[in-house]
Amino acid sequence: MKYFSTRGGRQKLSFEETVLTGLAPNGGLYIPETIPSLPSDWKTKWKAYSFVDISVAVLSLYISRDEISEVDLRMLVEKSYQTFRHPEITPLKKLSDKRYVLELFHGPTFAFKDVALQLLGNLFEFFLLRRNAQKAPGEKPEKLTVVGATSGDTGSAAIYGLRNKANVSIFILHPKGRVSPIQEAQMTTVTDANVHNISVAGTFDDCQDIVKSLFGDTNFNATHRLGAVNSINWARILAQTVYYFLSYFHIQAQLSPAEDVEIQYVVPTGNFGDILAGYYAKRMGLPMAKLVVATNANDILARFWNAGKYEKVDSAVDLTSDGKQGTSSSGVKETLSPAMDILVSSNFERLLWYLAYENAGTDEATRMTAACETLAGWMSTMKSDGRVEIPIAVLETARRDFLAERISDEQTLEIIQSHFEASPSYVVDPHTAVGLAAGQIVASRESGATHQIMLSTAHPAKFSEAVTLALRGQSTFNFERDVLPAEFVGLLDRKRNVIEVPQPDIDLVKAVIEGFAERDPSSETVVGL
Repeated sequence: MKYFSTRGGRQKLSFEETVLTGLAPNGGLYIPETIPSLPSDWKTKWKAYSFVDISVAVLSLYISRDEISEVDLRMLVEKSYQTFRHPEITPLKKLSDKRYVLELFHGPTFAFKDVALQLLGNLFEFFLLRRNAQKAPGEKPEKLTVVGATSGDTGSAAIYGLRNKANVSIFILHPKGRVSPIQEAQMTTVTDANVHNISVAGTFDDCQDIVKSLFGDTNFNATHRLGAVNSINWARILAQTVYYFLSYFHIQAQLSPAEDVEIQYVVPTGNFGDILAGYYAKRMGLPMAKLVVATNANDILARFWNAGKYEKVDSAVDLTSDGKQGTSSSGVKETLSPAMDILVSSNFERLLWYLAYENAGTDEATRMTAACETLAGWMSTMKSDGRVEIPIAVLETARRDFLAERISDEQTLEIIQSHFEASPSYVVDPHTAVGLAAGQIVASRESGATHQIMLSTAHPAKFSEAVTLALRGQSTFNFERDVLPAEFVGLLDRKRNVIEVPQPDIDLVKAVIEGFAERDPSSETVVGL
């Protein structure tokens, strides 16, 4: 299996090269040359598989045995999930007759991104150790310096996935005051020598723009090799497809053999990575209804599906109706679900490529080239104008596999409260609440045969302010007793390891990165998040 850039070019990479490179030199995202089909006997053979077993089976469809042997792949997968707190890794919890929650927060940082980043950290270490073992005595070893932007969970998950990894250093940029206190503490209280936190006075998009600008800086690239570790890295998407398959088998096990039901996944999403994994699972052959895109007030994705527009929100326009959500100068609205406070969804480019491909005619020899050229044109227009017009045929193709809903802060609070008051009582974080609210809206319009699985992306303790706000009138609710994990007790009081940057300026961030690089002159590779 080879991988190529969504924006074209002759470069075709192996899985190892794709993981270590991350972002293509032309700014595109790597995708596989083909999406493999599931084995004919997958429904019976995989039925009793564990999370590790399904991970090995799915990853093996995309990774050649010549790159990673089956023994090594299983070792990497087992190592990645041995720190998870639940034996099923991503357990399925039944809320009501036809509504389920897929709990993705049982990893070390209590967020869904642990599923991919624990594996990615081990892949980095595995590839680097193997490369360095092949060097001649005295030859300079290869090292990685991870540079990333986070709206909350990615940063801590990346840090916990890479802390103390051989030959790896990590720098994480986060918007000052725009991540939850617990999220910030999880990042900044890690004191491992290879971990560095940068607090930027700005928004997540400001931080992400800085990281992307590092890729485009010729002089910086001349000194440091660039790659990626967040969801623009293909390995992140691939790892996340696994829990779609596992949840399919778990829900089938709870149903009567005679039941013929349709399964629908509802995914709260900002950067479009988690739901894109579901799209790949569907394209591989996993049976499912239309995927539901659940957004907050930062609704570029919902507006695309509902109105056919892919455009940033004008910073002068406030689309909120409840008066509680503010708009920053960048156009990003501050909401109760901050991990989704994103203006542009990076991974949406991958889906747009497939949409362009399907609408590029019937000549297979030229379809891929035409899709790359179309996608590159769309992305160029989006960068220059902040909006791009997608042909109606492309939009209809997108509507074949997806629905989208926009959820307000008011609806988010109502969902947290109603699920706490339900029987059995269930406390959810605000991002999961966005998904639950979207699922209810879609279910009210659909037939009663559909079973919904809502992806729960974070533990409610990570967003104590929103949960406490929603449940402040509940006399039976006690945050410390009902929600707070033992791992979070005292976390906010620990010593912090953070460097503050007073404005979103690429030169200021460069100075920080290069300052640490000078202390470790053997560092030669920078990997961007």
